[in-house]
Amino acid sequence: MCLLVMIGVRADGTKELIALDDGHRESTESSLDLLRGCKRRGMAAPVLAVGDGALGFWSAVREVFPETREQRCWWHKIGNVLNALPKSAQPGAKKALAEIWNAEDKDHAQAAANVFAADYGTKWPKAAAKITDDLDVLLATTPPSTGSTLRTTNPIESTFATVRLRQRVTKGPGSRAAGVAMAFKLIESAQTRWRAVNAPHLVALVRAGAVFKNGKLIERPDESEGGDQQVA
Repeated sequence: MCLLVMIGVRADGTKELIALDDGHRESTESSLDLLRGCKRRGMAAPVLAVGDGALGFWSAVREVFPETREQRCWWHKIGNVLNALPKSAQPGAKKALAEIWNAEDKDHAQAAANVFAADYGTKWPKAAAKITDDLDVLLATTPPSTGSTLRTTNPIESTFATVRLRQRVTKGPGSRAAGVAMAFKLIESAQTRWRAVNAPHLVALVRAGAVFKNGKLIERPDESEGGDQQVA
């Protein structure tokens, strides 16, 4: 069965299960139903949505929450890039991708991406294009100190280890309804042990629209004209 799961990050950096539903693969209609349900229950538009490249989800986000920024999951992206390379090239590529992922700011990330494209684009253009074509949405989060948590769907992936373990013990969920109920109760129980995201004190600033440059908060960014200053 296909379960659509949404986990949110609150302004204080804590994580919470928002929605879980039985879906038809990763289709747009299934994602639309999930997001519309969240909106009906009063959820405001998220500042940032993080997910893999499933087109159904992103089409739904653009329709229900058009103001939400998109962040592609680095965990999925790295796996997709490595799968497009021969095994002999994968260790070096993994290190080169880490240079982009761990860059201190977007300028350094762009430079590292250019190096990756130059090193791998000639022999393996499809692998290089997976990075260069999606670089904007791969680097959507700021500041970098919160990036390792807000750039992946690992909070969902790691939580489902418990679900998978339980269904092995029960020899499957039984019925679809029972599978949804089992996953919900296991995740609901697990969230009491979830840790906050990295640098939780910065999440509220990002949520409020604070300005960051090279990963540092600009408390009084200069206006483009006149020299006046405003608080972010």
